[in-house]
Amino acid sequence: MTDEKKTGEKAESEIEEKARAEADALAAVTAEEAMAEGGAQDEGHDDDDYSPQDHIAELEAELATMKDQMLRALAEAENTRRRAERDRQEASRYGAVGLARDLLSVSDNLHRALEALPEDARDGDGWAKDMITGVELIEREVLDAFGKHGVVKMDPLNEPFDHNFHQAMFELEDLEKPAGTVVQMMQAGYRLHDRLLRAAMVGVSKGGPKAEKKVEEEGGASGE
Repeated sequence: MTDEKKTGEKAESEIEEKARAEADALAAVTAEEAMAEGGAQDEGHDDDDYSPQDHIAELEAELATMKDQMLRALAEAENTRRRAERDRQEASRYGAVGLARDLLSVSDNLHRALEALPEDARDGDGWAKDMITGVELIEREVLDAFGKHGVVKMDPLNEPFDHNFHQAMFELEDLEKPAGTVVQMMQAGYRLHDRLLRAAMVGVSKGGPKAEKKVEEEGGASGE
């Protein structure tokens, strides 16, 4: 059992114990008030006008009031427990947002370093090849560490533009692609589980007659 789970269970237990204690205290106070009020009413009533049935009816009304107050206290305690559990889950799931955002630049710089190297640097058995291999290994380890904690790299090339995760920087004339297709990526995007960390900076196609005709032909073929 992890420390976070133990802490969450301990918090839930404390909330439940507190709710029970509050409900018991409220019930005791209400019962004392009902008894005191009943005694005062008994003293103020004439024996001829105040029957046992009247006293029973008053006690039942007091009991109903006390039960309603207890139910409200228990409901409030349950709501508090649920809020605490939701906050705990949020902290566990998204608590590393700040750290993850700061580490994105590390991944970017490693990728830029690999792209800046000449293609022929990988040839041979010299120090350059060993350095490239080392940088690639570090980049892969960083991405693996991201994946373990729910950080996912988004590479939307050739995918439809999605304003929820992509940021369009420019448009390109591309007659072979349908309008709104990501045709160039300037910077990769990242998300933590379902929460956006950084939008992908992309170039989007305007599309053209060839692309539209191709889409229509594919749609007609699938309909057949």
